[in-house]
Amino acid sequence: MNKPADPIKKAVALFYDGVNAPHVSAKGTGDIAEAIMEVATEHGVPLCDNPELVNLLMQLELGEEIPETLYIAVAYIIAFAYELDGNQPAGWKPGEKSAPDASATDA
Repeated sequence: MNKPADPIKKAVALFYDGVNAPHVSAKGTGDIAEAIMEVATEHGVPLCDNPELVNLLMQLELGEEIPETLYIAVAYIIAFAYELDGNQPAGWKPGEKSAPDASATDA
């Protein structure tokens, strides 16, 4: 039996400033994907292994904001990254189930 070929590595980096929708800051396959993941690791940026989401994000152009249809999926990843780093969104209180009020984000 033939062993299936290794899937092509893909990576997409998102930038999120806490105000605007996240946008694609880097993307690539193969060696470029490896380099993106290496730079992220060197800078303490958490990696998320979600091939389906990566395939969707690969369709976007560099600098393009993620579409609203991906907001929830990406929000979970951003929240997880915040938690790993010991951060919390402005105005968030432990145990709070609803979004913080808008005035808490005005700076």
